[in-house]
Amino acid sequence: MLYAIVGEDIAHSLERRLSARPAHLERLQALQDEGRLLLAGPFPAIDSVDPGPAGFTGSLIVAEFSSQQAAQTWAEADPYVAAGVYAGVSVKPFKKAFPA
Repeated sequence: MLYAIVGEDIAHSLERRLSARPAHLERLQALQDEGRLLLAGPFPAIDSVDPGPAGFTGSLIVAEFSSQQAAQTWAEADPYVAAGVYAGVSVKPFKKAFPA
């Protein structure tokens, strides 16, 4: 089943985010290589594809896991969690409707 993982950044997280980004992307690449990643990306803090020093307010990952607990365990092991980028992470079941 698909799960939506939403990480909410702490204020002024950009430096921590950039430091932990290579390890974060490595985990996402592994999901993609396994054919389990539907989409992933950050929420810019301003209305811009490249928010510069304004940074980001969080991230969204939609991926396939065997259970909500498996998705939660995966999310809690994210390098952004370990680096203190995220103030919190939520995991919810997700049903894709579009595109078909």
